[in-house]
Amino acid sequence: MTIMKISSRNLAFVRRRAIVKGGMAGIIASGLAPTFARAEAKKLVMAHLNAIPESAAVAFDWQAAEVRKRSNGELDMQFFGSTLISKELEIMNAVKSGNIAMGNPGGAAATVFPEMGVFLVPYLVQSYDQAYKMFNGKIGDALDKQFQEKYKLKTLCFFDYGFRHFWTNKKPIVEPRDLRGAKIRVQQAKVYGDTINGLGGNAVPMAWGEVISAAKQGVIDGGDLPIVNQVALKIYEVSKFCSMTYHNYGPTLNTMNLAVWESLSDPQKKLMLDTSREAQEKIRQATESVDNLAAAKKELEPKGMTVVQGNVDAFRKVAQEKIWPSYKTQYAAMWDEIANFKA
Repeated sequence: MTIMKISSRNLAFVRRRAIVKGGMAGIIASGLAPTFARAEAKKLVMAHLNAIPESAAVAFDWQAAEVRKRSNGELDMQFFGSTLISKELEIMNAVKSGNIAMGNPGGAAATVFPEMGVFLVPYLVQSYDQAYKMFNGKIGDALDKQFQEKYKLKTLCFFDYGFRHFWTNKKPIVEPRDLRGAKIRVQQAKVYGDTINGLGGNAVPMAWGEVISAAKQGVIDGGDLPIVNQVALKIYEVSKFCSMTYHNYGPTLNTMNLAVWESLSDPQKKLMLDTSREAQEKIRQATESVDNLAAAKKELEPKGMTVVQGNVDAFRKVAQEKIWPSYKTQYAAMWDEIANFKA
């Protein structure tokens, strides 16, 4: 039996013969598949402040799996909830610098994007329907364009955790006077502090990572969160009362580093936008499903909290008198568009 020595010339002959006789099947069978057939997936790392079961964490973890599946291995989206970066602003700095591909500022959107502050003015946004149509329409498109130009970030979707309600340990907050002397933790954007101070409380700006220990130590008397987050973040472990006041609507956005976005193909961009909108819908459903008095009682009272209805009309009146005037001037270009927007 003659054994053929494998020289570079013979190897080339084997390659040619595999191509001619068997096409791609012959190439694969010969074990000589070219490297372009084995291209690695493009990795898209996303950091998120909180872990499952927080509503946005659930939705974006779902999106990551869908992106991997629907891209047929071209995109490897990896979701990290509370395990990669621990602070909102650090997440956004990592996205801006390109150290990670995707991330969001959570409730600190107006700190990173001051343009978002107008939507946080208490009682300016009056319903979910109004908010959704604004952010999935011309207003959202204009903000996306602005953020690409100014911050080099592509908006994949706007989302929210819903309207904020007070959680407190000493007493419920039913009327504005109940806030007097109360130290209430707020997000670090100025509008949140102005809201609490304007309504009669004492705002204490604080990153989320410090909140639970501050509540346990009595550094703060409470804070405010949407119901969906009071449940997911187990606020009932440090709070006795939930007072439903609907005082701030808190939109935020999920973003991608603009250079990374521009490196994607058109079909890949479409996939990211399509799955982002589907994730957005999942978050919205989770948020709205618990944001009423009956549902909040069902969720929180078995865990030891007392849920009460705040006097929304009284809080709105104080906000309109004490907080609205300065913000109406500051956001003159968008104020009337939002205030007059018909859902």
